[in-house]
Amino acid sequence: MLVGAFLLSAQFPGQSHAEALERTVSSADAAERAGLDSVWLAEHHFVPYGVCPNAATLAALLLGRTRRIGVGTAVSVLSTAHPVALGEQAALLHLTSGGRFTLGVGRGGPWIDLGVFGTGLAAYEEGYPERLDLLLRWLRGSRAGADGPQFNFPEVAVVPRASEPAKRGDLAGWLGLERDSGAIQHFPRQRRDGEVGPNRNGPPVISACTSPGGIRLAAERGLPMLLGMDTSDETKEQMVAAYRTAWRACGRGEEQLARVEREHVAAGVAQVDDRTSDARASLLRAMPGWFEYGLGAHRTVDGRERRMRDPRAYTELLCDLHAVGTPRQCADRLLATAERTGIRRFALLSEGSGDRAATLRNIARLGAEVLPQLG
Repeated sequence: MLVGAFLLSAQFPGQSHAEALERTVSSADAAERAGLDSVWLAEHHFVPYGVCPNAATLAALLLGRTRRIGVGTAVSVLSTAHPVALGEQAALLHLTSGGRFTLGVGRGGPWIDLGVFGTGLAAYEEGYPERLDLLLRWLRGSRAGADGPQFNFPEVAVVPRASEPAKRGDLAGWLGLERDSGAIQHFPRQRRDGEVGPNRNGPPVISACTSPGGIRLAAERGLPMLLGMDTSDETKEQMVAAYRTAWRACGRGEEQLARVEREHVAAGVAQVDDRTSDARASLLRAMPGWFEYGLGAHRTVDGRERRMRDPRAYTELLCDLHAVGTPRQCADRLLATAERTGIRRFALLSEGSGDRAATLRNIARLGAEVLPQLG
């Protein structure tokens, strides 16, 4: 089982943008010290729910600061990004980090972002498959062109090529820093069974799935799924079953399916404390205000009405669904999800308390007290 920290750069009421971003950077450092497998970064525009507008850019910073931990986007929003520009960023991060970068992509929402960046509502409602296909052609080939309703350009050379073998080692080696100089710290990382080094086919790509159509699209493209925080184990199990059905309908083999299924990621929440009541109280003090303040700021691009979940009820739901409680309870919750769904990779929201020091303690306890119980 591989456990990572999900970092939204959440701006809780009373905090500045800089405080939220600094907490994210410190949390990534803490996750590496704690031995977590990865950190996952979200991006949002114009809302305090998350103040990172470009997850790939923040990933570049964190890949430069760290040495062992994987860094992924959860997600980079394809509805407002040019697939070639995002592909160039992903290739750059893959090649310069020794293969530690994972590109998570998704549709996003019908937000005002579509109007600000000029892609329009169609990019969200119908355009995701074309955008995803162009991105994958760019990442997997040496030349790429486009002849579609959104993108139309002649074939050009892919530079840099993500499909070239990534340089082994890390950025420190590229910079000529000696490993025994004291400038580089070594931190543990969860072992991946069968891990043999950087992916020679470019950075791993994972697709956020929230609907039957999204599940089919991911299966047809051979991409693992990223499942959201609000999904129960029962729903995850149904989504994994739907993925298998769509995969087999494409005529793909079972061995490849088994490999891809090992890469599915479930987003969740983790809050570790000596008592379950204290863990829940930490989240219930902070998260409802953040949800109301952050999600309430979303504006739709076309003025359509949107309904927001009740912030407290949503926080209680997340506490019920995820690893919130004592170390043993958190481990049991993750193990139960893995047993029922087969998913063994997790991106766990660790900043739900809203407090920097408490977040760093939470990540440290996740590494020191929960991971050893996962086997």
